[in-house]
Amino acid sequence: MGKDRVLIVDDEWNMRNLLRIYLEQAGFGVREAASGSEALDLLRAGAFDAVVLDVMMPDMDGWQVCEELLGFSMAPVLMLSARSDTKDIVKGLKIGADDYLPKPFQPEELTERLRALIRRSRQARLQAGHVRKLDMPGLTIYPEGREVLVEHTPLDLTQKEFDILLLLAENEHRVYSRDMLIENIWGNDYAGDYRVVDTHVKNIREKMQRAGLSYTPIQTVWGVGYRWHRG
Repeated sequence: MGKDRVLIVDDEWNMRNLLRIYLEQAGFGVREAASGSEALDLLRAGAFDAVVLDVMMPDMDGWQVCEELLGFSMAPVLMLSARSDTKDIVKGLKIGADDYLPKPFQPEELTERLRALIRRSRQARLQAGHVRKLDMPGLTIYPEGREVLVEHTPLDLTQKEFDILLLLAENEHRVYSRDMLIENIWGNDYAGDYRVVDTHVKNIREKMQRAGLSYTPIQTVWGVGYRWHRG
């Protein structure tokens, strides 16, 4: 089972860094966005299990971001703000935020609220019968359960292999360079060899071939990167 992925959205670097430290220590996978528009781009490009969203930001405030992301994302939203007026809290919840935490706060409260939000979100989708899946010939991907079936048999993938597979599958008309995959999966602070992407892609292909998939879903676009192919 992979880590729950959380997107931190805050225009202040110090706050983003502090939140990242808290959440990574608690076992979450973390990405950061310094603006509302960057956050929406990241949410459209990949799946997240929850969003920690600051209210006061210069380009788009948290309320605007929350309204827009609810149109295409199922990730629950925890809003953060130094403003603790009841009117602001009610406004955020009416817009569609799932929880509201005033600053300052204790790290333990933040992490436990996030875990509760993610748990309730998954339970609600299961009860409603809205288990999201990606279906292709001989291949099924369950993003929230982080499960891959090849010809109805579970495929054993590492965390990074699953993340690469899901990102490409959810954006099948887009070509991803190594740089883009590193940024989306490993994060901006990755300092290793970018050819690690090729190794992971090779492993995914070999595992799928051994499992009996009759085609290669990850295609190489020579000189550019990788893209998804439905078969």
